[in-house]
Formats: sequence, C-alpha cells, structure tokens
Amino acid sequence: MAETAITTLSEPEFKRELAGVLPHLRAFARGLCGRVDYADDLVQEAAIRAWRARERFEAGTNFRAWTFTILRNHYLSELRKNSRQTDVDDEVVEHLLVMQPDQEAVVHLADMESALTQLSEDRREAILLVGASGFTYEEAAEICGCAVGTVKSRVARARTDLARLLGEEAR
Repeated sequence: MAETAITTLSEPEFKRELAGVLPHLRAFARGLCGRVDYADDLVQEAAIRAWRARERFEAGTNFRAWTFTILRNHYLSELRKNSRQTDVDDEVVEHLLVMQPDQEAVVHLADMESALTQLSEDRREAILLVGASGFTYEEAAEICGCAVGTVKSRVARARTDLARLLGEEAR
C-alpha cells in the first residue's frame, strides 16, 4: 500500500501565509486573554510553533484555521499550566492609573472588551471565531474540536450574554 505524500508550501509561500494571518491571530488572542501584552506573546509562540511544524501543514487546506488551532491549543495549555498561580490583573491596574479617553467610539470598544471578558471561556472563544474572525461554524468547530451544533449554541448564548451585558452597561 503506497503512502500519499503531503504537499507542503515552499518556504516563501509559508512565510507569506504566516505574515498574512498574524493580524487575525493577534485579534483572536487579544479577545481570548483580554491583555495586549499577553496576546502578543501568544501570537509569537503560535507563529514559532507553526514555523517549526510547517512540514506538517498540507497545502490547499485552511491555513488560518490551522494557525488558530495552534494558538488556541497553546493558550489552553498556558491556562492549565498557570491555573494554580495568581497574579495582578494588569488591565485593572492600568485603568486605575490612567484616565480614559473621552472619544465615544473608544468607550464603546472598551465596553465590548469588558463584556467579552465576562463571557465564559467557551462562549468567548466561539463568538470571537465566528463573529470577529469570520470563520464558519464548521471551521470554528474544527478549531475547537467540538460539534458544529455546540459552536452554534455557544455563539447564540454569547450573543445573548453580550446583549444583556452591554444593555446593563448602557444604563
């Protein structure tokens, strides 16, 4: 029985694909963890892991989903590893020490970020993948390693939760 060879991308093609997905990874990571500095660390580590595993990426498949899966798995590993550690929330300290800008759009964005951090981990992840990153339910289910119906349910509940949270903040 002959094995089929995996078609991989050339090094320049892989670099181009990886560079193109970095802004999307950064947005996803920031939504997952809620901290810009930690999100950048997650993206950097995901890019390094993707580069090291580039021979395992099959050309013609969804590069974005592949890299999002790498980032998500690394993030979840870090959560498990750090679950017994407690540290100061830098964002809370930052808000105590810095005056918020008075532009209305920035306030709305801050409200959305705050509401996202109040969602459960699985709902936040689902809404970020489907709503913010533009993945289909099927792609998001593949990234999360769960059923499509589960992702649809999480997204629906996340939308309901966000509407409630943002409605409460508007009052």
